[in-house]
Amino acid sequence: MENNKLYLQQRVKTTPISDDYQITGQVLGLGINGKVVECYSLANREKFALKVLHDCVKARREVELHWKVSTCKHIVNIKDVYENEYAGHKCLLVVMECMEGGELFQRIQDRQDGAFTEREAAEIMRDIAYAVKFLHDHNIAHRDLKPENLLYSKPEPFGVLKLTDFGFAKESQSQELSLQTPCYTPYYVAPEVLGPDRYDKSCDIWSLGVIMYILLCGFPPFYSSHGLAISPGMKKRIRKGEYDFPEPEWHHVSNDAKTLIRGMLTIDPSGRLTIDQVISNRWIAQYTAVPKTPLYTNRMLKEMNNWPDVQEEMTRSLATMRVDYDQVQIKNLENSNNPLLNKRRKKIDTASGSASTTVRDPSETVI
Repeated sequence: MENNKLYLQQRVKTTPISDDYQITGQVLGLGINGKVVECYSLANREKFALKVLHDCVKARREVELHWKVSTCKHIVNIKDVYENEYAGHKCLLVVMECMEGGELFQRIQDRQDGAFTEREAAEIMRDIAYAVKFLHDHNIAHRDLKPENLLYSKPEPFGVLKLTDFGFAKESQSQELSLQTPCYTPYYVAPEVLGPDRYDKSCDIWSLGVIMYILLCGFPPFYSSHGLAISPGMKKRIRKGEYDFPEPEWHHVSNDAKTLIRGMLTIDPSGRLTIDQVISNRWIAQYTAVPKTPLYTNRMLKEMNNWPDVQEEMTRSLATMRVDYDQVQIKNLENSNNPLLNKRRKKIDTASGSASTTVRDPSETVI
């Protein structure tokens, strides 16, 4: 970590960012530790994303770790970092490539050329796994893997899928990365993170398994029965690894895919697949041989299009984890009359908690 700090100190610019960039003020999204706005290079008018962080130990750790791994093809690249006064506060201003292709699941939801296929899901998982391998090879746990942190560099049909937002990332100098702070987004959290004991970077593998599950059907394996961000019942199911592959969404999905998910969603971290085992799994390593089975994914994601109430509840949950969203207004879910939420509640009441309930993680979009 000391080498990282020195690296950061040597490369941070103290000149005004306005000497090199025009900041439009257009907000592109919110990250764990700060907002992201649009900016343009004065030299060539190239568009970038500017992340504004209050200068503190946590922010510097985020920038150090992100900068260290931003050479990876599947991680958002940092171009410049400035130490400036911004809005009356000492800030780190992080200039990154602008990911104009949008968030992973939004892209799948918006597609107009037919059903999303299992082979496409396998290729996407390969790209995400390469990003995670790069992190784990550098003894870094991301700790907040989720679709909102997976963005495309360019609009469809082009662009590279990349991982971003290192606000929860943690590094260790040893191969045995031991973690304790409970940083997570509810739908993707590993069971060990919910408890008091230490955990390691295998928590990222669990999150990968959740992402893969949603890619193949359009809804998560673990959910709150009442549309909440997280609940005691949902925590219990995560801790016990209680999920299934309900019909009809999973009927035609290959057994290879289900086996890989089971290997990642193993409640005992010592028995969970490593990132190298995930990448070498034939469903990913030989993704071009995976059948082009049409999936329910984009249809289900479109059904999840109107979830403002659930989004606000997710914000409430994140706020209890000391995540600062000081400009978000939250309203109570209990009195919500959202038609889709009512439909899900009714389905849960009649099916006694069937895993066919479909709730998309609606947490914040970044960059």
